[in-house]
Amino acid sequence: MSIESRHVPDWLSVSRETFSSLIDLEERVCRWNTAVNLISKSTVPEIWSRHILDSAQIAIFSKFHTGSWADLGSGGGFPGLVLAVLAKNQSPQTEFNLIESDSRKAAFLRQTSLALSVNAKITVVRISEIPPLNANVISSRALAPLDTLLEYAHRHIAPGGRAYFPKGASYRSEIAAALSRWKFKVEIHQSLTDTSAAILEVSEIELR
Repeated sequence: MSIESRHVPDWLSVSRETFSSLIDLEERVCRWNTAVNLISKSTVPEIWSRHILDSAQIAIFSKFHTGSWADLGSGGGFPGLVLAVLAKNQSPQTEFNLIESDSRKAAFLRQTSLALSVNAKITVVRISEIPPLNANVISSRALAPLDTLLEYAHRHIAPGGRAYFPKGASYRSEIAAALSRWKFKVEIHQSLTDTSAAILEVSEIELR
């Protein structure tokens, strides 16, 4: 099955080197996906827009805060590995920690991060078992409902830190459900790749 053409939208300005690295990442995901379920096979033909660009837009909203960045449940590298590729030239001081409990997916992340020479380490552990990470930025994509993500973020985020959670069309109901247990500040960014979706920028997370 053919892969869609790799159009770079106006909002994503990348160097030729960065574009080449994103293509390399795309190809590695496709190769590994035949043996390890990194992404749904039905989304492989749309991997560029569905996964890579969808992840890359977080860099636009976050502007790569300096310090440590923890990506929870990194899986096939979305969004953490994509963001590490973008940060290589835009924010080389940003240190990424990709958290993944599946050893096979972690092997993919480790090999690919080394091949792409990005500033990322891979931590193979369940999120519930990690000591507090004290990360300046936290991200997670397609991992859990917002209520659960806030529980993770509350434990692992540094004072004054921010979390970025891509969410689909039900994001408003997820926010409403989470407010029953949490107090938090949220800025809703309209997704640049899906008009029904959003990126939730969350800070000041406290239990009620």
